[in-house]
Amino acid sequence: MTALLTIHNLQKKFHQRQLLNIKNLAIAAAQAYVLTGANGSGKSTLMRILAGLESADAGEVKFNNEAVNLSPYPRTMRDAIVYVHQHPVMFSTSVADNIAYGLTVRGVAKNIVAEKVEEAIEWAGIVHLRKSIPAFLSGGEKQRVALARARVLSPKLLLLDEPTANLDGAAREQVIALIPTLVGEGSSVIMACHDRDLIALPGVQRLKIRDGTLEVKEINLHH
Repeated sequence: MTALLTIHNLQKKFHQRQLLNIKNLAIAAAQAYVLTGANGSGKSTLMRILAGLESADAGEVKFNNEAVNLSPYPRTMRDAIVYVHQHPVMFSTSVADNIAYGLTVRGVAKNIVAEKVEEAIEWAGIVHLRKSIPAFLSGGEKQRVALARARVLSPKLLLLDEPTANLDGAAREQVIALIPTLVGEGSSVIMACHDRDLIALPGVQRLKIRDGTLEVKEINLHH
């Protein structure tokens, strides 16, 4: 497997407490991972470090075969890594505008933005919500809008914090069904979660944080 991101000796202290002490973290290109661990084990902290939202000390770091430092957070990672919060923040415009936001900020031409947004709306199954005001969306609908907003940026690494935590029934299944398609398009995906159905998805590698260290489990070959 081609390595997308490798980090050696990742250290994170909180006051005097050692929160993370990870010898090796290796994320392969176009691979899905679930990150599990007890509450307070450091899952969200690790995700925030990978997203550049929190600082940490590290030895050798390579991203896309290029040696980088984690601090200050490198531009190459900022452009290629997208973080989706458990409770995605939505602008009070429309669903389509929310999905277009990242592309617009990057200065992408309007006709390309429109094309990519339309494709993402279809992909996420939210065509009927195109003109809806995000404040009135359900939790599952917001999560699908957030995934569409991330997908249009073609991330090399997508970080999902508890993507199904507040969803039930059909909403949960709809979000779970989108994950393999992201990997199929070439994105690596790391999901911090406790959801057994996400953990059991075929081809998913399990990473478990215990006492600040990382354990790598077997890849699921099938259900």
